[in-house]
Amino acid sequence: MPVSDEADLVSRLRAGDGAAYTLLVRENVGTMTAVACRFFGDTPEANEAVQDALVSAFGSMAAFEGTARLGTWLHRITVNACLLRLRARKRSRLVPLENDLPTNASEDGAELSRGETCARVREGVGQLPESYRTVIRLRDLEGLSTEETAARLGTNCGAVKTRLHRARQALRAILEPQFSNAV
Repeated sequence: MPVSDEADLVSRLRAGDGAAYTLLVRENVGTMTAVACRFFGDTPEANEAVQDALVSAFGSMAAFEGTARLGTWLHRITVNACLLRLRARKRSRLVPLENDLPTNASEDGAELSRGETCARVREGVGQLPESYRTVIRLRDLEGLSTEETAARLGTNCGAVKTRLHRARQALRAILEPQFSNAV
């Protein structure tokens, strides 16, 4: 689309012209979908990310400065929408200690209560050295990424991964005897 046509389209979009929004979608949805498919493959989640990006773009049209092409701006918004979905997906896999923990059957057939399970896990985490407790709290309980954890701890990602692996092994060694007795 020529720059003059793009400027006209942007002004129509800012004015709330429905036909301009239709044109914007028609001309850019294919490229936006291709970007989302690089993140999610050809899945419904890719389409949902494109929808999120379009909603964000429509809501931010007044902020579009015109220093970049409209397609470039939409590409960045699509990438950001995909990254937000990936972060949300990662967080949703985390299981808080307070909710939905699996329970184990004890020797007499009764199940451990969630509260008892949570208490045992917290007690086990409390027995870990401070550096292990901190990395487990940041990564597993707060759901920070490896990069975010490294920044908080003032170290690099490799060190965080190593420390987290060792912390989980130590926690497992602490908890295994308690839970194997409960089975």
